[in-house]
Amino acid sequence: MLQLSLDFLGQQLGRFKSARAPRTRIDRPMAWKHGITVHIVFRDRARRYLLGLRPDGAARLVIPRRGSEAEGIRFLERSEAWLLKRMAQWQSRSQAREAWVEGARFPFRGEESVLRVENHERGIRLCFADQIICVTRALPDYRDVVFAHLRELAERELPIRTREMAHLHGITVRRVTVRAQKTRWGSCSVRGTISLNWRLIQAPPFVVDYLIIHELMHRREMNHSARYWKLVAEAFPDYRSAEKWLKKSGIELRAL
Repeated sequence: MLQLSLDFLGQQLGRFKSARAPRTRIDRPMAWKHGITVHIVFRDRARRYLLGLRPDGAARLVIPRRGSEAEGIRFLERSEAWLLKRMAQWQSRSQAREAWVEGARFPFRGEESVLRVENHERGIRLCFADQIICVTRALPDYRDVVFAHLRELAERELPIRTREMAHLHGITVRRVTVRAQKTRWGSCSVRGTISLNWRLIQAPPFVVDYLIIHELMHRREMNHSARYWKLVAEAFPDYRSAEKWLKKSGIELRAL
């Protein structure tokens, strides 16, 4: 009798877990009107329906945990005017600048990288340095796709490196964020949040380390006084070379 009760309880718990298990993420492309491709994605953490534009010009429709695909499509229809406006802006930006296609050159980790565009059984494969990016279709310009990939790398790598160096120098950091700052390479708040520019992923490693040290030392001295620069020099003796690189190449890097 006890065994039967335990078996029954186990079955009920199993059903409960199955019911509460998160849905598998789906990224299913759907051909929509105006020649727009919409990628439908289910996200358990999403609280509402979301619509955005991907770097490759396709739309991305996020459906929340308690949502449905049917309601998501209705949300897409209601947002048609907004989406068409965003598409026009994306196309205008793409046409106004030199396209990144086969042979495009750009800096990555301080070295010049050359973009290779290869046909693949599932679409197009973009290759540079040791990186591979897969896209579903050919595009007239791969700049935004490459930039989105570089930013993902920066968001993954820069916080890890910052915490490593903070630990090495005995500095407490509350949080590390990676942002698209227009005029700054980094910043440090009085509460201990370090913010770094994602474009640092394109700079040489020694420049990245210098910028991290530059912000970490503000945890000890929140200014640019002589005492502050003494702390920087002690932690990173070759800081002048990094500053020189930023003055020479930093503006060009932001202009890409």
